[in-house]
Amino acid sequence: MQVCNCGSVRLEGTLPRKADLFGIVENAMSVQNPPRGRRGRPPRDEIYRRLDYQIQELWERMGGLPSPVEAAEIWRGIRFEEAHHSTAIEGNTLVLKQVEALLAEGRAVGDKELREYMEVRGYADAAEWVYRQAIQPGAWSNAELLTLTEVRQVHRQTMTPVWDVAPHPSANEHESPGNFRQHDIQPFPGGMAPVSWPVVEAEVRAWLAAVNELTPRTDDFPEAVAGLHSRFECIHPFLDGNGRTGRLILNLLLVRLGYPPVIIYKRQRTDYLRALRRADTGDPGSLGELLARAILDNLYKFVVPAVAGPARLVPLAALATSQISADALRVAAFRGRLQASRGPDGQWRSSRNWVDDYLGGRWQRDYP
Repeated sequence: MQVCNCGSVRLEGTLPRKADLFGIVENAMSVQNPPRGRRGRPPRDEIYRRLDYQIQELWERMGGLPSPVEAAEIWRGIRFEEAHHSTAIEGNTLVLKQVEALLAEGRAVGDKELREYMEVRGYADAAEWVYRQAIQPGAWSNAELLTLTEVRQVHRQTMTPVWDVAPHPSANEHESPGNFRQHDIQPFPGGMAPVSWPVVEAEVRAWLAAVNELTPRTDDFPEAVAGLHSRFECIHPFLDGNGRTGRLILNLLLVRLGYPPVIIYKRQRTDYLRALRRADTGDPGSLGELLARAILDNLYKFVVPAVAGPARLVPLAALATSQISADALRVAAFRGRLQASRGPDGQWRSSRNWVDDYLGGRWQRDYP
């Protein structure tokens, strides 16, 4: 039997900070292309460096993450997609349009089981609480990064709606949402064996102690976060809903530390589960890379377009639209047709104004 190895994550070590990250225009063309992985994808260490640079950019030039009150639409978009994909990973069959109708209008579109609608409703309500609690902590928070009360509350918020209509058939009266399990769980097909139920609370408290040592912008931050996420799933503290709760707690930690939340898409389910299994054996690299890429995706898709003004230099991925892809923008920048500069992380940056000028000129060139 393969038992999970939950204690192998390093938390120490820091990257050197850049003294003048954005004094890049004069020396833009002197920056060498970063190494590329197979199929043109940047390798893992390059993704980690890029993440660090761009989190520094978010904090120092854009004022950090916007609050859920000031930027409700940003968080609404993240919440809808996260609720859809995170529940789909666990087998929920609602499509995104059904999720949007349920969350935006309160309409249950289609003929799915009530349980499926309640799974999405519970997750979305919990995600909204997580984002708000992370940025504007309530009375339950203290000087710690994460508390036991918050862990229980995330599970309670997530699972109560579905539990009310379809409670777990093996649950006793003490295993309702927000309460730790009092059953042992059989090992999973990949070999991961959750801890025995009498030690669950002690294991969670030990896990929280490791969580509260987490420091942002360290050289192995993505893998430290990955190891902690894997360890939570190893413990499997609740009778049901551990995957959803674990991903929500992951985002509570990320947002509280100033990072965008992650969305693990349902098409990534196989890669995600494989990476979790590898992390269970003490190798969090694949999961760390998956999480780092997911953070960058949400940074480009949701956060930067909302907080960066039209004249601010931002990565090209944040300027892509249905009209022009990030790859097309990179080609235009490389050929000198799009006004842009390349930063220390090897990425081209431009502004919305410059992209609009380029698109207007391209239209004129193509259609005289």
